[in-house]
Amino acid sequence: MRRLVAATAAASGVLLAGCAGPADGDGTPVTVFAAASLQGAFEEIAAAFEAEHPDVDIRPIVTDGSNVLVTQIEEGAAPDIVATANEQTFDRIADDVSEARIFATNTLVIVTPPDAETPVSDLADLADPGLNVVLCAPEVPCGAASGTLLDSAGVDVTPASEEQNVTAVLTKVETQVADAGLVYRTDVVGRDVGVLDATGADEVISRYPIGVLDAAPEPDAAAEFVDYVTGDSGRAVLEARGFGAGSTR
Repeated sequence: MRRLVAATAAASGVLLAGCAGPADGDGTPVTVFAAASLQGAFEEIAAAFEAEHPDVDIRPIVTDGSNVLVTQIEEGAAPDIVATANEQTFDRIADDVSEARIFATNTLVIVTPPDAETPVSDLADLADPGLNVVLCAPEVPCGAASGTLLDSAGVDVTPASEEQNVTAVLTKVETQVADAGLVYRTDVVGRDVGVLDATGADEVISRYPIGVLDAAPEPDAAAEFVDYVTGDSGRAVLEARGFGAGSTR
């Protein structure tokens, strides 16, 4: 844990959305780094896992943009498990992860503020220079997927801002700071936003890998949790939250 805190403090001042604090119980502590879009699902899965495995304590899930999390691992952070929102980001540390698996998939949707009269009906409308459109930054998975989707549709968007995770995009739209944005379909569950299907989004699929780091402090307990996430119980939670099925990497 001391190594994790030291690495986090050294990571160019980046703040994590989660916090890997002390374990609540007496079981084996496991630290999980997960993409922001996985927060709700992983918190639910962790609670169910702990109920069935009282000998393991899943620390509060550390969630942020996949790029932020992987950068922290590259700079020395040592979680037990990492799960990202695309393969490209995960591949930066793939040599340091054992038995990586694709456990979920996701697609993008257009979001608008609640009860907004924003003239948006499909991707092409996002090019309107009069609209305040926010996107994920190109280097993070939701940004890479957004770029691919917009490019394939021939739509040129100049975003008002580029965010480091999908949660930030959704929050700006939900609070009416922005007129529209692109987020993962799973992120809109339970959120107060307008949701529109984006033409071609079903062809731009984000695949989520998960694995245990070779330097994991608790590799055996971590492997149990990964098995749970990728097993029937974990898949049921993920599917209920809108994620597509994964497959072996």
